[in-house]
Amino acid sequence: MELVFLLLLVVLMAGALASGFPVAFALPGSAIITIGLAALTGEIFAGDASAFFAQGGPVNWLTAGVTNFRGVYWEVERDTLIAIPLFVFMGIMLQRSKIAEDLLVAMAQLFGPIRGGLGISVVFVGALLAATTGIVGATVVAMGLISLPAMLRNNYSHSLATGTIAASGTLGQIIPPSIVLIILADQLSSAVDQAGMARKAYFKETTGEFSMPSSFSVGSTSAGDMFMGALLPGLVLVGLYMAYILIVAFFKPSVAPSVPFEGKYDRKFAARVLLSLVPPLTLIFVVLGSIITGIATVNQAGAIGAVGAMVMAGYRLFEGRKGAFYPAILAMGSLLTILVINNVNPINIRNIQTTADMVSMAIAVVAVTVFLIGIVWSGIRTFKIDDTLRGVMVETAKTSALVFIILLGAAMLTSAFRAFGGEELVREFLTGLPGGFWAQFIIVMAVIFVLGFFLDFIEIAVVVVPIVAPILLADPSANITAVWLGVMIGMNIQTSFLTPPFGFALFYLRGVAPSAVKTLSMYKGVIPFISLQLFALFIVGIAPQLVNYLPNRMSLTSESSPPPKNPRLQVCVEEYVQSAFAEQGDTLRSVIAGAKGWDLSNMPKSVQNDLNKSFAAAEAVFPALHDAFAATDAIDTAAETYRPLHVSVRTLQRDIAKHGEEIKELEQRVNRWKRQNDAKPGAIDKALAKIETLKSEKAQLESEIPANWEPDHKAFSKVLATEKKARLTYRRTADAAYEPIVVLQATLRDADALAALSGDFAVITKAVTDLAPKEAEDVIKDVESKVGAINEAGSIRSALSKVRRALRGQTPDPEKALEELAAAKEMFDAEVTWRQAAKQSIGAKLEEYDNAIRNTIGLRQQNRLPHDVALEVAACQSSHKDISLHF
Repeated sequence: MELVFLLLLVVLMAGALASGFPVAFALPGSAIITIGLAALTGEIFAGDASAFFAQGGPVNWLTAGVTNFRGVYWEVERDTLIAIPLFVFMGIMLQRSKIAEDLLVAMAQLFGPIRGGLGISVVFVGALLAATTGIVGATVVAMGLISLPAMLRNNYSHSLATGTIAASGTLGQIIPPSIVLIILADQLSSAVDQAGMARKAYFKETTGEFSMPSSFSVGSTSAGDMFMGALLPGLVLVGLYMAYILIVAFFKPSVAPSVPFEGKYDRKFAARVLLSLVPPLTLIFVVLGSIITGIATVNQAGAIGAVGAMVMAGYRLFEGRKGAFYPAILAMGSLLTILVINNVNPINIRNIQTTADMVSMAIAVVAVTVFLIGIVWSGIRTFKIDDTLRGVMVETAKTSALVFIILLGAAMLTSAFRAFGGEELVREFLTGLPGGFWAQFIIVMAVIFVLGFFLDFIEIAVVVVPIVAPILLADPSANITAVWLGVMIGMNIQTSFLTPPFGFALFYLRGVAPSAVKTLSMYKGVIPFISLQLFALFIVGIAPQLVNYLPNRMSLTSESSPPPKNPRLQVCVEEYVQSAFAEQGDTLRSVIAGAKGWDLSNMPKSVQNDLNKSFAAAEAVFPALHDAFAATDAIDTAAETYRPLHVSVRTLQRDIAKHGEEIKELEQRVNRWKRQNDAKPGAIDKALAKIETLKSEKAQLESEIPANWEPDHKAFSKVLATEKKARLTYRRTADAAYEPIVVLQATLRDADALAALSGDFAVITKAVTDLAPKEAEDVIKDVESKVGAINEAGSIRSALSKVRRALRGQTPDPEKALEELAAAKEMFDAEVTWRQAAKQSIGAKLEEYDNAIRNTIGLRQQNRLPHDVALEVAACQSSHKDISLHF
């Protein structure tokens, strides 16, 4: 019966959407009606309102839907959605102020003389508008009104002209900043959590271990990661569009002829092009650049974009009048002033100490005031001229409300879908497909593509993604990143704007196109561009580095980058070290051999032993790393014959586990019926018969497991364990080789600071002799804290503590305190002597040795990856690696 209500849910939703009922009410309405009908039917025919739910009852799932409702608005972690109205405001403001129109006209005049140049200019401007407006309807309408007449007037093919405009207008869905990417990031954040729990449960089930290595966990994502991940695929799509137009124009010149510019390419023209091009490019750079560099979050970047768009609109709406650029000049000048001041003398309002700090703060306050004046001035202009600000605010409110209401409705629908076992049904279908992850992924992408013929991009993102994303992300055989999956889905959803019968870009263009352009021509025109979008999808699918590299690079080069010891980075860090050893191995070995010849006689025995062990470990690092990679190669070799067995047996075991769960559920239901004596006639017998059938099927599945599974699995597990041990041995050896060097450097670095405390011992002597015991204790404590700040001076501090303890209690013993002080002073003098001598003899050598091994043997011990190493590791991390054999 659960399947009946699941089908009813889908039919109700599809029927409501097909009838034109508002999406915001169709989604939650169909969910509430279906849950209510299921509860009523269960109460009437089974005496239990929860009888026809896969698990739980109507109250549980309605409560879950309400919880999801609240989560969209009130969960602190989901603040990403705040960026939506900010970017919508930015896009609509640029469109209403005709900055987009200026850009399109200027680019058309610039590229027109090239064969197919007018089409190229449309694609180029579409890409720029995508990175500034991101509003498909506004972009398509603007380009349709401005460029379509020009293209038709210059004998462009109707199909090529309309296809170019419609396809270019959809670039805003994939080129950041994009509302689609923000929504997908929000949906994927919860999908990652579900996938992570599913993968941990699967690891525990298959290995018996309670703790899964963090390197096997599902990586999280954010709107910033999605923006960075989508940037290169978006540019690939732009390149494909341009290449197609140029190829068509080359082979069929009559389809896309050149358009000679009637004016002159003089300074006036160059100034107009620059004025049209530079401000939008600057805004793009500031918005995306602030995210890439980590200066601003996505929400903060959205606010920057909104304010920047309003400043730009302020001078564009006032064009031709005196002082049109005054507000923009004030805003930009003040920003530059703040940047210069902050670079010359960093501003910290909590730490104003010098006159320079006061002057910098005063200038900054003035600059901020001027900046606010420029913004308010621009805002007043947009408010007064053509009521632009009010119109933009109204449109922003409408668009944002539409997005949020659909998000809320989808939360209810997802709860209902799960209530009737829909998610489990989808999981069973996908995991049961032959071909593993890629078969599942292709089916999902095909379904999304087909849904794009009928549904809006938001509906697909908020209804389909929460169902399929956890299943795909949990699969360890592909181990895909959430960013890659989100970008792939985003590129697929982009086709929904072009695919008939509900291609919204076609509707927008149809509304502004002249009657001479037939609708059939528009449909024909978009077919090549849909094919190009699918081809781009294929390119990104086989080259995940296009998506993963920039987010990884941003993460590993930022101020908050993970340290090299992070478990998720280890394999890639070790691959870098291996390549470095291949190039620098002989040099490093000679450096280590030279260090072994240092004269260490002026150091304590413990320090000498630590250094000698360090040098021995440094020599052992090379074979240890070689053994680690040899063990990895052994896994690859063994996997060739073991993998098919592993895949088939794990599939059987999943089916066995499902049968076991169903048997357990039926047995619990029978026991409940017997206890409550409320079962229908024959229900218990049917359930018992079903249990016997399932047990028989389960036994049959168990018999299909090959006899060689256990020995082969144990043998392969030993290979995995050998590799794990070899990797761990290398890491411990590398740490043992470098840690004593770091400790000794810090010790010698503080040699002079320690020597400077010599006079404090005389102070302590005087305090013990002349002051009361309590007062003397305070003096000793003060010296102890100074000694405690010195590296590796714990033994001296302990000796001073003995002096202080001699003065404690009911019977202070000043004489004993002086004896202990003398011992502490002797220890102090010896420590200062050897430190200063060692600093003179090997200090410089130690620094050179550290520089030689720091980024190889000592790489794990660094606080962060060096920039060039971070780039190598980011590239390594960008590929997807199969980890299923560890499960």
